[in-house]
This record gives sequence, C-alpha cells and structure tokens, in this order.
Amino acid sequence: MNVAVIPARGGSKRIPRKNIREFCGKPMIAWTIETAIKCGYFSKIIVSTDDTEIAEVAREYGAEVPFIRPDSLSDDHSGTLPVVQHAIEWLKAESKIPDYVCCIYATAPFVQVEDLRQGFEMLVKEKCNYVFSVTSFAFPIQRALWKTEHNRVAMFQPEHLNTRSQDLKEAYHDAGQFYWGARNAWLEGKGVFEEDSVPVLLPRYRVQDIDTTEDWVRAEYLFRILQQEQLTGVK
Repeated sequence: MNVAVIPARGGSKRIPRKNIREFCGKPMIAWTIETAIKCGYFSKIIVSTDDTEIAEVAREYGAEVPFIRPDSLSDDHSGTLPVVQHAIEWLKAESKIPDYVCCIYATAPFVQVEDLRQGFEMLVKEKCNYVFSVTSFAFPIQRALWKTEHNRVAMFQPEHLNTRSQDLKEAYHDAGQFYWGARNAWLEGKGVFEEDSVPVLLPRYRVQDIDTTEDWVRAEYLFRILQQEQLTGVK
C-alpha cells in the first residue's frame, strides 16, 4: 500500500495561513491534494495538521484527516521526518501498514503527476531508501560569495576564480516538493540527503520556494503561465 502524507500545520509566520490561502483560484493545499489524487498511486492521501480549518479544507478537496497532529509536532521546530513517522505509526495502530510513503508538501503547487509516478518507479527499481525532487543551481556554487564583517566580499572557494564553468561540477538542491520513501527508511530515521537516495531532476522553471510575499507573487505568475501552456500546448 502506498500512502501520501501532506504536512500542513496552521502556524505559518511569514505568510499567515499559507497552506489554505488562495493561490490561483484555490486554497494552496488543494493543488497538492488534487495532484496526489490524479497520480493514482496512493491508497490513502492523509493531511497531517493541527488546525481544524485546514482539516476542513483538506477533506473538501478529497484528502483524509484521520487525526489531529499533536502540539509537540506542530511548532516552528518540528521537522518533516517526525511528522511522517507519526502518520505511519498511526496507520500501523489501525492495521493499515503502508509499504511506501510519499511526503508531499502542501505548498508545492508545481508538483506534477508524472514526477510523482517517476519517483515511485525509481524507488522500487533502485531499491533505495528515498527518491526526492531536486533542481540545479542557476550559477556555479563554487563561485559563491559571502559578505565579510567589514562589508566587503570574499569567495567561498577562491581557487575556482578562473576555472571554466564547464569544468565545475554541477550542483543541485532540494526542490521542496516530494519525498518518496520506504516505510522502514522513514521509521528508522534514515536521512533523506544521504547516499542511499536517488534524485528526480526538475527544470528550474517548475521549482519555486514560497516563503515570502515576493515568492508568492512570482509563483502565481509562473503557475499561470504553465497552466496556459498545458491548456494550449504552446510553449
């Protein structure tokens, strides 16, 4: 059995009520739920929340909210891993033991059915702990700068000042959309960003972290363009 777990706590500080704020005509979380449903790979789609309003919206769009997440897993310091572990333990107590669990973020409207399916198929084929979405950095990280205490700049890796871009190793970062994992990998607390994980590479134009109002506005513009392309088939 495959289960999707969508973490969605109610205490977002930088963008209040972010998980259910309207995004391109629907509550933000609705896009994630609907994509998980369309994927067709999940026996259950569970929203883990501490908030009754989020729970109501989640159920309206087709997800299950079989429990209210405890306060101990709902503060600013609660990580994804213990939230997923809690959901799996709840399922085990109900004799509904999943084989694979996919954590999908509620604030990932760009997640696509094909990516979720590819992630699951890679997880089974590779027999790894996790498969998760990544995208490439737009600029060589070897030439990254930092600001000194005297308001000057310095390179993190000055030895690469004159290295050609094509000779530098390409770097990737977490796309913040989904994390497929084997049940035992989650329960044993295996790290996602470790050797036994496999990436699903996404193009940068389908990745947007949404933490500020500026992020939100940019994401809506980009999302509308992508929707229009899907409707017309024109890129």
